Amino acid sequence: MAAEEFLKALRYIHELNITTVGRRSGKRISLPVWFVNEDRKVYLLPVKGSDTNWYRNVLANPSMELAAGDKRLTVVARPLSDKKSVEKVVELFKRKYGESSIKRYYSKLDVCIEIEV
Repeated sequence: MAAEEFLKALRYIHELNITTVGRRSGKRISLPVWFVNEDRKVYLLPVKGSDTNWYRNVLANPSMELAAGDKRLTVVARPLSDKKSVEKVVELFKRKYGESSIKRYYSKLDVCIEIEV
């Protein structure tokens, strides 16, 4: 039931908060990110691609927490780097946030994250 409530909460927000564990510090690190969801999957696109710190943290420890308003969910992230998957996610982001915003804020589009909710 928690997953269903979380998915419903995604309809009402523009960004969600993610919490990862620092690969060096071991500390929990939280920050807001843009997202898209399709069916029962949430996709994240790191703004600096594979150079993004939170993405590197996920590579070291794929367990992370997502927060949509007061709804929280612990998930396992699945990093994707194949061109077809990344292009699909980039297109979803462009539809949601606009192509100009993606060009302005995202400097490297070589990886993405898929999360099964």
